[in-house]
Amino acid sequence: MKRIGIDVGGTNTDAVLVDGKTIVGAVKTATTDDVTSGVRTALKDLATAVGEAITGVGAVMIGTTHFVNAVVQRRQLNRAAALRICLPTCASLPPMVDWPADLAALVDGGKYLVAGGHEYDGRPIVPLDESAIAEAGRKMRADGVRSAAVTAVFSPLTSEFEDRAAEILKSEHPDLRVTTSSTLGRIGLLERENVTILNASLQDLAEETVRAFEEAIADGGIDAPLYITQNDGTVATASVAREQPVYGFASGPTNSMRGAAFLSGIEDAMVLDVGGTTSDVGCLRAGFPREANNVVEVGGVRTLFRMPDVVSIGIGGGTIVERNPHSVGPLSTGYRLTREALVFGGDTLTLSDIAAAAGIVEIGDPARVADLPASLIAETMAVVHRRIADTVDRMKTNAAAVPLLAVGGGAFLSPDRMDGISEVVRVEHYAVANAVGAAIAQVSGEVDHVFRDMGRDALLKEAETMARDKALAAGADPASLKVVDMEDLPLAYLPGNAVRARVKVVGNIKAA
Repeated sequence: MKRIGIDVGGTNTDAVLVDGKTIVGAVKTATTDDVTSGVRTALKDLATAVGEAITGVGAVMIGTTHFVNAVVQRRQLNRAAALRICLPTCASLPPMVDWPADLAALVDGGKYLVAGGHEYDGRPIVPLDESAIAEAGRKMRADGVRSAAVTAVFSPLTSEFEDRAAEILKSEHPDLRVTTSSTLGRIGLLERENVTILNASLQDLAEETVRAFEEAIADGGIDAPLYITQNDGTVATASVAREQPVYGFASGPTNSMRGAAFLSGIEDAMVLDVGGTTSDVGCLRAGFPREANNVVEVGGVRTLFRMPDVVSIGIGGGTIVERNPHSVGPLSTGYRLTREALVFGGDTLTLSDIAAAAGIVEIGDPARVADLPASLIAETMAVVHRRIADTVDRMKTNAAAVPLLAVGGGAFLSPDRMDGISEVVRVEHYAVANAVGAAIAQVSGEVDHVFRDMGRDALLKEAETMARDKALAAGADPASLKVVDMEDLPLAYLPGNAVRARVKVVGNIKAA
């Protein structure tokens, strides 16, 4: 199946056409303020580059930083009400208690605590207070709040109370969009509630963004379904992306890592993705990013859900270099690189200028940086190489030498040798690895569940079956399903032989 992959980064919007294992064509354009104009330009340039090969495309996959940027930059967020099903427990810390004050003030659409929730073994703490939920729904409607986040104690084990609460809220407020925490987070009440509220606050933007992407695809004359890439290197349908925008928070780094694995044929390695603004370092396991098992902060908010284990530093092609006193980043020209960098006729010294002066990349007009002092070039590159090497070393989990895949438009900034790295691999099409990763993405199903009084083999088999069912529901081809991650953790602090199991299954998109 032919696929178009698009990745919208902070500096560039990249697009590729992939047919099976062949990269038919690739283009790189500047990201625009409104994002979708850049997507339209990328599609137009790609069609020009590949000609008739653009016909017969079966799917368009887009990865975007739009949603995480909205949280980080405190813009385009709608108000969201938080309903927590927990009383008489878990009342001492209210929803959004640990949020930055400015973000909480922007998002807060009301907080409601009602009786209900479950024990770790699935037993109800107390009956669900349906009348209190109905009253909350009426109050949300009166306040003009159109999004709500529903979180119940131990809902990842049983979503019964959350599902019922959603029904009641919608019966009282038909226009309300409800996000339930059991569809997003893992065990851990506050962090799961946080990501649920963030998701609810992005509902307006998600609807607007997905619709704009669909219009851009149609304007490009492409008749193919839209998929949005997710944090774990897989994709979701446009309808799912509208409902769960938080799953696209870290799709940029994961797209690059998946693309690096595809282009190199190496499935276990460290990956360095150098863009125009930041460098992201992660680890590939079986061709997929290693997932974070701890709390991940997004815009100052603690979350615990499906996110890659990635560290970002302020090193990129557009990173600004100050001469006196000498400093490198973290500020960047971003998508203005081709207007502001010295080699492109601007007046800002960037790492792209330093690299061009050092002779490690050919871009723009090298004559414009010919007079840069050799000491400045050497000192700057030494800083860049040291920061990258330190970050890669910090992300490794053992001392064994492993390969490092250097991708992204700024991959020329990577050192050629690093301690603990067997080789630095720069693959063909490395500059658009992110778009390649989007194009080849699969669909997935994941289960994170606590089982009681079951043997290890039986509980893992049950978890795998649940994950396979989720992947099939997401549109996977049954014949292509495979397990890519499986782990179990005995919970010694809970009685009843309790074991937490996490299983992830992936598969190819089922042909229409």
